Amino acid sequence: MPPFAPPTISAPLDPGFQPAVVFNRHYLRAARASGQAVPLVIGLEREGGLLSRFETMVRPDADAETLRYVERTVKFLLWARGGWKLHLGGPKAIGEFIRQTYSARGARKFDGAMMAVAYGKKFQVVVTTVEKVPANREGQIAAGGHLQGCRIGFDLGASDYKVSAVVNGEPVFTEEAPWAPTQATNPAYHYHHLSAALHRAAAHLPRVDAIGGSSAGIIVDNEIRAASLLRSIPKKDFSRAAAIFKRIQREWQVPVVVMNDGDVTALAGALSLRQPGMLGIAMGSSEAVGYLDRQGRILGWLNELAFAPVDYNPAAPADEWSGDRGVGALYFSQQAVNKLLPAAGLAMPPELGLPERLKEVQALMAKGDQRAAKIYETIGVYFGYAIAHYADFYDVRHLLILGRVTTGQGGDLVLARAREVLQRAFPAVAAKIALHVPDEKSRRVGQAVAAASLPRLKR
Repeated sequence: MPPFAPPTISAPLDPGFQPAVVFNRHYLRAARASGQAVPLVIGLEREGGLLSRFETMVRPDADAETLRYVERTVKFLLWARGGWKLHLGGPKAIGEFIRQTYSARGARKFDGAMMAVAYGKKFQVVVTTVEKVPANREGQIAAGGHLQGCRIGFDLGASDYKVSAVVNGEPVFTEEAPWAPTQATNPAYHYHHLSAALHRAAAHLPRVDAIGGSSAGIIVDNEIRAASLLRSIPKKDFSRAAAIFKRIQREWQVPVVVMNDGDVTALAGALSLRQPGMLGIAMGSSEAVGYLDRQGRILGWLNELAFAPVDYNPAAPADEWSGDRGVGALYFSQQAVNKLLPAAGLAMPPELGLPERLKEVQALMAKGDQRAAKIYETIGVYFGYAIAHYADFYDVRHLLILGRVTTGQGGDLVLARAREVLQRAFPAVAAKIALHVPDEKSRRVGQAVAAASLPRLKR
């Protein structure tokens, strides 16, 4: 990859870190300065004819740096917005490169296949002109905030699940329990854990009026289309596992609404701060992201930024699912902590899972261990650059950070370093976006309480 300006602040344990935002902004400045830049319009078509447009400028000669910029931007947009049909309006050579890259034999075949699963249609790339990219047409889904009545909220993660009983917006019972859904091969495992948790919460309520849920994965119409939680379920049993929430609704006979955990993170922030324009980021077993626009609406975007690139270092670690390098899951999650252990000089017993390894690092941090501090400082540098990168794709005024990785003193250090990066390298972004963290208890269970507000009660 051609050289570009190094980051203003380097990541202590990752000197090869090449922030996506630095590369992109460097490329755009150089392209415009060349006097040869031409428009490129990317349209991402989703269900029901919904479409997101993204407009940028590129050099027309399809050089290596241009192809790198466009391919990484397309990859980011696919996982941020989602879409089964990709419209590329601009230089034909660039469009054909993207078509080949996202073909069944291309380097990004995983991404195209996942979009096909999410939207139930074969993934397509349409190479066209700027003028022929369809007009923007976004969804506008009113987001939660229904607090009246007796409700149950749950949040399903890869290493633990949380459930809350809520009366008129106030939690009266909250529970957090470990589980191992990614290893379970029988759909009954997922159902019985969730069903038992719901009954434990219901025991603290005079009645149950509604159930709201937050779950990792791609959720469409209360059905799991793709999720690491079900990664070990045999293909023949997947449809039964994916319909778990609809089964819950039939059994409880109350309104049930389940959404992606990232969107519920954003909703939790909006409810606590009473502010729209919210990007919520949960750093747990993976990275979960959600977005409410400045009118307080959910746009129907995927927001699966765990798969979106944030580091353009060609030697960055590869994601186990997609095989791609430098994606968010390995920078803002328990996986990020584990990735940095060797560079920090910390060895863990091989039998320890990621949640236990994080706990060990948190314990060391509480004792003032500088090796643990370097891990959090590095994640904080990652995060500061990622916030600036996300701001180029999302209209954000408030950013809420949740999740296991952000608990304790380490989380405070992550935020401090992220703020330092923004203030020194991206002062305009720092002035526009306010970073928020809830109190310690809400960091861990706030999503379950927010999820409870998703369903609208029947009248």
